[in-house]
Order: sequence, then C-alpha cells, then structure tokens
Amino acid sequence: MHEIPLHDPSDPRLDDYSDLTDTALRTRREVAGGLYIAESLKVIERAVGAGHRPRSVLTQERWLPGIRALLAGTGTPVYVAPDTVVEAVAGFPVHRGAMAAMHRPAEPSVAEVVAGARTVLILEGLIEHANVGSGFRAAAALGADAVLVSARCADPLYRRSVRVSMGTVFQVPWTRFADWTTLSAALRDERITVAALALRDDATTLDAFAATRPDRVALAFGSEGPGLTAEALDAADAVVTIPMAGGVDSLNVGSTVAVALWALQHPPASA
Repeated sequence: MHEIPLHDPSDPRLDDYSDLTDTALRTRREVAGGLYIAESLKVIERAVGAGHRPRSVLTQERWLPGIRALLAGTGTPVYVAPDTVVEAVAGFPVHRGAMAAMHRPAEPSVAEVVAGARTVLILEGLIEHANVGSGFRAAAALGADAVLVSARCADPLYRRSVRVSMGTVFQVPWTRFADWTTLSAALRDERITVAALALRDDATTLDAFAATRPDRVALAFGSEGPGLTAEALDAADAVVTIPMAGGVDSLNVGSTVAVALWALQHPPASA
C-alpha cells in the first residue's frame, strides 16, 4: 500500500468520496463507474475477505494500523487526511474512520447463485437501502443461502445497505434478476418453490407453510405499502401470511424477513 497524506478536500484524488449524502447522485456515479463505497474498517475487511478489490482508501491517521495490516503488500493508495478534510469531502461527520472505494464485482447469474440453495430470499422493489441491508442481515443470521434482488430494488452495495447489513452483503451470495418471467424459469429449473409473503384472504399462514415446507423454497418480499407486484404474485406457487394481532396488519419488511426465515428453520413440533 502507498500512504499519501492529503490536506485539500478539493484534491481530485478524493472525487470517489465526495457527496456521500446524495443518494441519487452516488447511486448513479458508483454503478456507472463500477464502484461502491465500503465504510468502516470492519466492512472493508469483509469486502476484501470476499475477494473485492479496493481502488483506494481514505482514512484518518488513527485507523492506519488496521489498514496497514489489511492491505500490506498491495499497491492500494491510502489517502491519509485530518478529520476536517474527510468530513468536508464526505459531507458528514465520519465516525467510522476509514472508507474504501471498491471495485464492483461482476454479478453472477441467477442459476449460479441458487445452485444448491435450500432457502432463497427474493427482494422486489425495496427502495430503502436500510431495508435491503436488514434483509441481508436476516438472511445471514437465519440461514438463507442466497438473495435475489429485482432490477428496481435498492443497491445492496450502497454504503447504507452495507452498513445496516453489518457487511453480510459480502457473505450471502446474491445477484439481480431482470423480470419475473426469466426468474420463474430459472427457479423452476432448480425445482425451487416460490412463496410470496402477502396480505391475502386465501393465503396460507406462515406456521402451516413451515410445517410442510418444500425442500427448496424462495421467499418473496415486496416493499412496505405496495407489497409485491401482480407479476410476483402470479409467479408464486404459494401465498403466505404472518397472522397479526393488536390491530396491526403487517410488520416492516426487515422484521417480516426475519420472522419468516426463523419460522422455516423452526417448524412446528407436529411437523
């Protein structure tokens, strides 16, 4: 690694780290440039451990020992700057100390991601990065083998998604799918049953579905409010609901994912 002290927030070498609070701008810039931002030493470690390559690192001096240990022997430029410079570039107070501009890896095919998977998570149209991150965290913690995200779903590699996931976006295999027609064909080829989580009068309760769960299943979740699209529901082999009490009709999507995955891992004793 090459340590490079920087003191000017307008230095063009820091362009990858500018305007981090502008979600729309960053999403366009990062995807077009084949990059994403990994924030905090722990997240950078997990990204590197997953085989992702940093283009550069921006850090305060107190975090250098960890960066040196992680990137020793590489040619990665490491920009070392005072707190005031880092915050001026990023646009917010940076408390996690280090950020890395990472090369975005090529996305595998759906078939590659679900090969051998017993439990798959499908996220359709989630526009909140935090919800995507919480979905990945639940997937990692509660036994999902793969995650599929729709074309219009928020970016799992956006820094807020990564942060909320606690870096598990680098742990669980995932990719995007273009549409339900091609996704359904790929899942049928793998003999994976699709169960859509939705509020519908004819839905099967989650405990009943878990008691007789198919050997291989993909659980589909939509955005809060609209829920899953008609295309998703039409493609589903089953519609599943979580019974509610207290006048509440649903949980937020992160909680729903966690409850559903836990139920599949702990079917009723009578199963």
